[in-house]
Amino acid sequence: MSVAEVPPGASGPETFGIDPDVHARRWWILASLCLSLVMIVVAISSLNVALPEIQRALDASGTELSWLIDAYALVFAGVLLPAGALGDRFGRRGALQFGLVVFGLAVLAASAAEDPSQLIAARVVMGVGAAFIMPATLSIIIHSFPFHERPKAIALWAGFAGVGGALGPISSGLLLENFWWGAIFFVNVPLVAVLLLLSWRILPTSKDPSGHPLDLVGAGLAMTGLVSLVFAVIEGPEQGWLDPVTVGAFVAAVVLLVGFVRWELRHETPMLDPRLFRMPGFAGGSAAVTLAFFSMFSMFFLLTQYLQFVKGYSALGAGLRVLPNALSLVLIAPQAPRIVGRFGVRRAMRTGFLLTAVAFALLATADRSSPDLLVLVAMTCTGAGMGLLMPGASQHIVGSLPMAKAGVGSAVNDVTREVGGALGIAVTGSVVATVFRASDFESVIPATDARQAAGESVGQALGVARGALDGGFIERAEFDALVAAAADAFNDGTRIAFALLAVVAVVAGLVISRVIPDQLPSRDH
Repeated sequence: MSVAEVPPGASGPETFGIDPDVHARRWWILASLCLSLVMIVVAISSLNVALPEIQRALDASGTELSWLIDAYALVFAGVLLPAGALGDRFGRRGALQFGLVVFGLAVLAASAAEDPSQLIAARVVMGVGAAFIMPATLSIIIHSFPFHERPKAIALWAGFAGVGGALGPISSGLLLENFWWGAIFFVNVPLVAVLLLLSWRILPTSKDPSGHPLDLVGAGLAMTGLVSLVFAVIEGPEQGWLDPVTVGAFVAAVVLLVGFVRWELRHETPMLDPRLFRMPGFAGGSAAVTLAFFSMFSMFFLLTQYLQFVKGYSALGAGLRVLPNALSLVLIAPQAPRIVGRFGVRRAMRTGFLLTAVAFALLATADRSSPDLLVLVAMTCTGAGMGLLMPGASQHIVGSLPMAKAGVGSAVNDVTREVGGALGIAVTGSVVATVFRASDFESVIPATDARQAAGESVGQALGVARGALDGGFIERAEFDALVAAAADAFNDGTRIAFALLAVVAVVAGLVISRVIPDQLPSRDH
């Protein structure tokens, strides 16, 4: 029986309108859903530290390495809204189970990939599976918890979303220390099997009781528009922001998304009513999540490379040094509803963005001689900041929609994460690449062709240096000089990028805290 179809008298005041069986196991439901969420977020963040190993094993080019990361985000963001709508229409538990099966088959294929194209294709399919899983997790939580407990449940969900980002580098580092690169994918296969079993045993189902027909045109416009937007953001740093491919993708995204808005405004049962963005809570929450993940994804992208390329740590060493982010986030996020209740959403959001700004300002000073304490303090600040601002923002997004549209509301929450994360990596990656390519390696690499190859990225510079040393073309002292020059050039870019992130965090805290309502939604729809 659907949670939305609980018959009169089946639940009393003690269960607050929730099916008694569902109410009794709601915390087990939350644990299962948070585990599903962590799995797909780890799939995003775990790949960064494994890229050097994958490059060596599969002989992947720099462009192919970029698409290993970007293909997942591209498809994930594009499919989220239609996947959330399908879950609302046909059942959210079924959508989650479908996503788990697709995701499980894709990670199994990824672990056995023999060339970069096979791995990229598997990542595309993983993105489809994740797009069905993620909105279902939050919408099932909304239907499993009474209103007064929902802020705490959503805070825990948001906290684990952030924890997944921090656990990815650590899990990859541990696996790469002991197994082959494919283990970072294969480890998900037994986890998917456990989650499928749990979904059958403990998860309730729910769907939109009105049974409205699917908005296929709106779904198509949203999917193609978001894919075009994320593609343009991804390709901008690689092709150039004024390249015809990049500009064409941006133009296509604008045309398709404007078409989506116009279609939805005229449709009797829109998949996502654009008028919702007139609501300060919905708009402010969406902006806050977008900029929070713009900052967080950028931070992990830059910091894991800084720790490996500049500081010289292993993949595991880099992962362990971002662990304080996860620890502080998981401690603060559950307390966020109480903090918001006492001080209000606006003050909590300002404080959260201010803490992240402080962290980025610290990281903007980091170089090869910086102590680990600097990273520890910065990671603690970012975790606490995200733990303060994300739960309230997510609650405003999903609390602004009717319960019947929980899947779409959850998908909007997730789309803002993905678009913000992709945009953050693209912008900060472009800053670092621009600074790095402007560096002069002539004094350490006399050969023009080798100097040009080394100037593309820090990874390629280290590859050129290693190849020259192994081939006997340079001495150890020359190798050390090239590695140091590449690390310093990369570090110059990361320092500028972190300074930019600090400015973004300060502006976001000041502007969004003026727009978003100070109190969370106070009733069910």
